[in-house]
Amino acid sequence: SGRLSAVEDLQLRPQVSGAIVEILFEDGELVNEGDILAVIDPRSYQAAVDEARAELAAAQQNLSLAKKEKERAEKLVSNGTVSKRVYDERLSTHQVAQSDVSRAKAKLELAEIQLDHAYVKAPINGRVSRVELTVGNQVNAGPNAPVLTTIVSTGKIYADFDLDEQTFFASLGDSGKVDAAAQTIPVNMTLSNGRHVSGHVHSFDNRIDPRTGTIRTRALFDNLDGSLLPGTFASLEVGTLAKSNVIMVSPEAVSTDQDRKFVYVVEPDNTVAYRQVTLGSEINGMRIVTSGLNEGDLVIVNGIMKVRPGMPVAPEILQASAS
Repeated sequence: SGRLSAVEDLQLRPQVSGAIVEILFEDGELVNEGDILAVIDPRSYQAAVDEARAELAAAQQNLSLAKKEKERAEKLVSNGTVSKRVYDERLSTHQVAQSDVSRAKAKLELAEIQLDHAYVKAPINGRVSRVELTVGNQVNAGPNAPVLTTIVSTGKIYADFDLDEQTFFASLGDSGKVDAAAQTIPVNMTLSNGRHVSGHVHSFDNRIDPRTGTIRTRALFDNLDGSLLPGTFASLEVGTLAKSNVIMVSPEAVSTDQDRKFVYVVEPDNTVAYRQVTLGSEINGMRIVTSGLNEGDLVIVNGIMKVRPGMPVAPEILQASAS
């Protein structure tokens, strides 16, 4: 047994100071990366951007004039109309003007960053916690800034559990190598409501605890709808590659028919057949198939939009990344 934990668990803190003027999310809401979650009064930061833009425009105008004066002095010093000292002064003025433009650009960039930080955005796709700060609160930036909310990632989720030594070595299969085996070992998870989820081992710890004879293990599961929540208790069963092969297919071969997943396979008589499949987790760009296919089945990967059941085909065999 074990507990689910988020792949990413972040505290969202304000990066600029000011009064909170808007909260744009609800407690427990699913959000996307880049969504604006809160707004800190942006007026002073907008004014700083406008000021920096004006200073940059003035600096660029001065640079343009200084460049013309330098170029004119270059021509005149060559025929002796002006002294070398005058030319050096014009050259120095031009160089100072270039530095002023660089400084104004940096000031504008900093002001734009500050303005952007006034709009607190979700850094990842995930589920937010409750609102810890409400509209009207004055916040300060810095390492001691208050937490606005927390956000946990969705899409994938970990399950952390202790695996006994005997099962650990058995799960490694014939290779006996942790690195080679870890991410292809299947893990079946059962939640308290009876729901079953298929995943795979993500990593093992670097040592077995001599007091308990177990190794800390982490499994990875798909969580595209965000329904698996960190902290959830789960029962976990680790598979053994030495006892069973894993069938894997390219995601490009999988189609959806209402709420069913299916693939097209080539029968021995070179005709197309429809196979409904149940998918497990994704490993190295391939999807585990837990039911619906047998070892040796020829799955159509390219041109699936052009085929239909019963159609004769002339398949070209490609190397598959399955075991």
